[in-house]
Amino acid sequence: MSERIEWSIKVPIFRNPVILRQLGLAIGIPFGLIFVIMLLSGAKPADLLYPAILIGALFFFTWLFIMIVWGGKYDAEFIVDNKGVRCRTAARQAKQNRIINALAFVLGLLSGKPAVAGAGVLAQSRQDVLVKWGSIKKTKEYPRRDTIMVYGGFAQNIAVFCTPENYGQVREQIAAKVRPGR
Repeated sequence: MSERIEWSIKVPIFRNPVILRQLGLAIGIPFGLIFVIMLLSGAKPADLLYPAILIGALFFFTWLFIMIVWGGKYDAEFIVDNKGVRCRTAARQAKQNRIINALAFVLGLLSGKPAVAGAGVLAQSRQDVLVKWGSIKKTKEYPRRDTIMVYGGFAQNIAVFCTPENYGQVREQIAAKVRPGR
């Protein structure tokens, strides 16, 4: 039976390269596609100024919201045990998230915007994620950042943010459980 390792950590959202890369993909791809589609449909580069300003304002207000509500940090708790790797939002932040996600859901329904309601539901579903050992398809290590990416099935990817003190132990535990070649 494997050893249970449990810890909590506060990760700076806008200073962590792993989070920034994931945000870049999640935000950059859709907005990049919008600009490409607009250009392909005959829009002139000058026509993209107004949408670019709106998107910039959206980014600024999102940044401001994250800084005010969560202090710019992601409070996470991790458990590595015989079941797998679990990441969950720390209790205080999870409570804030439940309120915000519920508001998004209700306001999305009331305003007739199912995408907003769906975003609230989807965000809430990612508050506690367990990737079982048998589901892990691959891992990627970032030793300088004390981070291990664990890739499972669809929507089961976890960035395991370790402390400098426990990174080696967590890395060994994950490596021992994940089949070679993954």
